[in-house]
Amino acid sequence: MRGGGRGWGENVVEETLSRDEAQRVIRRLLRMLRPWRGRIVVAGLLLIVQVGALLSGPALVRYGIDHGLRRDDPGALNTAVAMYLVVAFLGVVLARTVILLIARIGESFLQELRNRVFRHLVSLGLDFFEREKTGRLIARMTSDIDALQELIAQGLIVFVQNILLFVGAVFVVTLMSWQLALFVLVIVPPVYFASRWFRRVSNVAYLEVRDRIATNLSTLQEGLEGVRVVQAFAREGSFTRRFSKTNEAQYDANLQTVRISARYFPVVEFAGVAGTAVIIGVGGAMVDRDLVTVGTVAAFVLYLNNLFEPVQQLSQLYNTIQSAGAALNKLFGLLDTPMSIPERPGAVDLPESGPIVVEGVTFAYVSEPVLTDVSLRIEPGERVALVGPTGAGKSTLAKLLARFYDPREGSVRVGDVDLRDATLQSLRERLVVVPQEGFLFAGTIRDNVRVGRPEASDDEVDAALDDLGIGDRFRLFPEGLETEVRERGSRLSAGERQLVSLARAALADPAILVLDEATSNLDPGTEHTVEMALERLMEGRTVVVVAHRLSTAARADRIAVIDEGRLAEVGTHAELLETGGRYSTLYRSWSAHHAESAPAPEVA
Repeated sequence: MRGGGRGWGENVVEETLSRDEAQRVIRRLLRMLRPWRGRIVVAGLLLIVQVGALLSGPALVRYGIDHGLRRDDPGALNTAVAMYLVVAFLGVVLARTVILLIARIGESFLQELRNRVFRHLVSLGLDFFEREKTGRLIARMTSDIDALQELIAQGLIVFVQNILLFVGAVFVVTLMSWQLALFVLVIVPPVYFASRWFRRVSNVAYLEVRDRIATNLSTLQEGLEGVRVVQAFAREGSFTRRFSKTNEAQYDANLQTVRISARYFPVVEFAGVAGTAVIIGVGGAMVDRDLVTVGTVAAFVLYLNNLFEPVQQLSQLYNTIQSAGAALNKLFGLLDTPMSIPERPGAVDLPESGPIVVEGVTFAYVSEPVLTDVSLRIEPGERVALVGPTGAGKSTLAKLLARFYDPREGSVRVGDVDLRDATLQSLRERLVVVPQEGFLFAGTIRDNVRVGRPEASDDEVDAALDDLGIGDRFRLFPEGLETEVRERGSRLSAGERQLVSLARAALADPAILVLDEATSNLDPGTEHTVEMALERLMEGRTVVVVAHRLSTAARADRIAVIDEGRLAEVGTHAELLETGGRYSTLYRSWSAHHAESAPAPEVA
């Protein structure tokens, strides 16, 4: 097979459930469906009545032939015709009712499942999101939910209905004539084994198609997103050939599914034709011997569809059911992911104010410690800058202060309360993190500021902006604070996004601020405005700054130097320069670099 994808069946392991996994998924699904069990019972009963109406049709044909045509009884024939029309109409009404009822149950379940998964996702710690790819998480909420949607929209009713039809048809034809039923049922085993083969190989083939589609779309997305680079280096031909390979692999995978269908469906159709021939041939002989009636033979021909079509439909639905089961298993696995930052039973609120005490903290993301035996005390209202080379552990310490992670050893306290013993609600109210780049959500400027405190009034939002001296800047926009910022705040500049982020923190009014150098990625023109707003935001609060630029550190009350995961030294800017330690070396190197890069003065 051509193309650069994985081999046939390689992806089946993660998509096909074992018997034990399937049983666990079904048991859990049934528990989740308890709120809708009353409606499910009603839908099941209506479906049974509908199948009964479908099965009664051939029986009425039998009655009309044997009692109306054979005995020349117009009354019996008219009765059979009238009853046939009634049950047909009843079947249509019940089918519509069942479809609507099942759709309501299914959509309600999916709505609750989406809410539950999203609610759980946003409660998980940062370690989970650093470990998992965002694309995989989105796939859980899109393609996996879509797989369930397909089952609910198309397959569930057909699946149950065809099982009932097959069982009911076997029961009815056996009651009518067990001798003729034996001849018909002899044809069922070959169809059954052919269906098992189709189910097995088509499952592999359709999973491969999904895999190849994903690979092809990935190639397409990468080429379009990087089109500037492609054109800049004149690599159009190379990327076109690359897409052609993945496209050909998808073509081959689709053809394989067609080959499988071309082998299977003619077998089923031939079995149906053969069954009809057997019924007419054997049935005719039995009619001559008065073992069955002509109406019975006619009913058997009609019932034949209710024997073979369900087997064929169930084989086609198998892949949909497998995909839905695998999708549900993945979603349940996501829901079972434990919170790495749980709230302990009996948690207490953090005090309104108090010192931040880091005592003997050791932390590792995987195995190697990033921080080792770090101890630091930050007094209320103090501004402390964390500095150090890249990878030293300063950002990790800031994350521990915000309880995005818990230390492996030691503790982080505010006042006398360990963060692990504090309620998450009080922690997020007392402490706010302002990241290096302000992230905005789709919506208005006012909506994004209100993220800091959702219940805040419009006047409080305005006051937060005015307190930072930036309210008039946004009111000058044509739509003022009702300006739509678009996805990720793309309508605003980087500086304006950061100003909204600062206003969000001001609205939350925390006692403690953790800043990740909020002005490091801004142009000089905007940087001054952000710095002025930031200075106002820090007034009267305990502030911890992850300082990427030592000019920021120099303005702090104290500086904590993190080097190779340890606290190397702590002191004021002047004290650390005087001691000639690690900070002094860093500062002189930084000053020399900036002196060299500064533009030379113009000569008159």
